[in-house]
Amino acid sequence: MYVKAQLLLAVSVIAAIAFVGCIYELSSGEPELGSTITWAILGVSLPACVFFFLTAVKLARASIENDR
Repeated sequence: MYVKAQLLLAVSVIAAIAFVGCIYELSSGEPELGSTITWAILGVSLPACVFFFLTAVKLARASIENDR
């Protein structure tokens, strides 16, 4: 269960990087992937980041409780 939490945390970090990248691309004026796709990635990446982070923390806590 602990390894699954680590994988979810890694996905959360990737989503956070995508979120920051989208903000950078949109602020530059002309996003490489186009405005629509960049806004879509931005809209999906923030909730995904929060969801995966909270799920990873929950699984890690459960794993620690099971080890006690």
